[in-house]
Amino acid sequence: MTSARGKALTGRLHVPGDKSISHRSLILGALAVGRTRISGLLEGEDVVNTAHAMVALGARVERLGGGRWQVDGVGVGGFAAPAAALDFGNSGTGCRLVMGAVAGCPVTAIFDGDASLRKRPMQRVLDPLTRMGASIKAVGEGGRLPLTLQGAREPVPIVFEPPVASAQLKSAVLLAGLSAPGETTVVEAEATRDHTERMLRHFGAEVREEPLGAHGRRITLVGEPELAGVEVRVPADPSSAAFPLVAALIAPGSDVVVEGVMTNALRTGLFATLVEMGARLDFLERRDDGGEEIADIRARASALKGIEVPAARAPSMIDEYPILAVAAAFAEGTTVMHGLKELRVKESDRLAATADLLRVNGVAVEIVGDDLIVHGKGRAAGGGLVATHMDHRLAMSALVMGLGAENPVRVDDTAFIATSFPGFADLMRGLGADLS
Repeated sequence: MTSARGKALTGRLHVPGDKSISHRSLILGALAVGRTRISGLLEGEDVVNTAHAMVALGARVERLGGGRWQVDGVGVGGFAAPAAALDFGNSGTGCRLVMGAVAGCPVTAIFDGDASLRKRPMQRVLDPLTRMGASIKAVGEGGRLPLTLQGAREPVPIVFEPPVASAQLKSAVLLAGLSAPGETTVVEAEATRDHTERMLRHFGAEVREEPLGAHGRRITLVGEPELAGVEVRVPADPSSAAFPLVAALIAPGSDVVVEGVMTNALRTGLFATLVEMGARLDFLERRDDGGEEIADIRARASALKGIEVPAARAPSMIDEYPILAVAAAFAEGTTVMHGLKELRVKESDRLAATADLLRVNGVAVEIVGDDLIVHGKGRAAGGGLVATHMDHRLAMSALVMGLGAENPVRVDDTAFIATSFPGFADLMRGLGADLS
């Protein structure tokens, strides 16, 4: 696909539902007693693969249309052994969270995914799950997929300190802890997105949180709750909203509103960073829905400036660094993004691939240790062909860059954008984007 600068982007749009909440609503719905009704579910491939996994594990999952789904759960610890391997496609989130849920049940399951997911590390999730009583019967080289996980017959609660800031790691341990007697505790040096904790409470679990140090938290789950089916309304995904919002900031004359976006403080690091860079972002109609804060976000073309982005902000925007790097290319001055080690183990080596995306389009960029340094000049030449490495966020970031660049930007493949943002190209064209 090719993206080119044309007329200003204008209009209102609603991006797909939040992927993190979509995964969790299906998994917790499957672990609850009774029926869970979900509206606004992201119907991308990643989430649909999680729905298929819940069916394979014994839950009844029905798609009702229009983003509405319902799940009839089996109760905590009630999963059945699946007849075939659970295939998570490209989704690290779905795979790791379901590993946690399965680890607390006395069943054996094979976990697998596509070529990209098979390259991603799983050992750091397996380590705490084996401490809780699960066992690994087979695993790929370097702790990678495919792997066979046997859940614990008598799960053991633990106190776990993640080696890296990771909501997936934390969530896997908490989901396994549902089946364990007593209290399972996760101690975070850096607070990560808290959707699992919020949703566990929504389904009826007891979860306590205490501040720890400057940026951390101690999260404690009381095990063996009886989760009950609930109504879940999935807000718009801030990670997906980032693409049309940044496009509006860099395409001259643009004025775009993205409706109903989640503004949970642990997910809005990108928005805070863009405001510091001089972005004209307005948060309209702030409200609360199902325990999550949401707002309509308006973005207008802006003169951006380079800034330093602290490493402590990384957990609240880990998926948004590629699109932030695009914004930084159009800023005046140098933007330094600190502490991006976690980007090396995403769908691709996102740190190297993001630098390549900018470099091939005439932007001066360097990687120093785990820091990404972008030397912005207020514009970007464009004209490059971007290798996306089967990474949906790289593909969308490159297409956004083309909407503000002096020359068209091409990407080598866009098929996998549907994993997180089905209909991306059509929605952007609806704002006036030149994508062909």
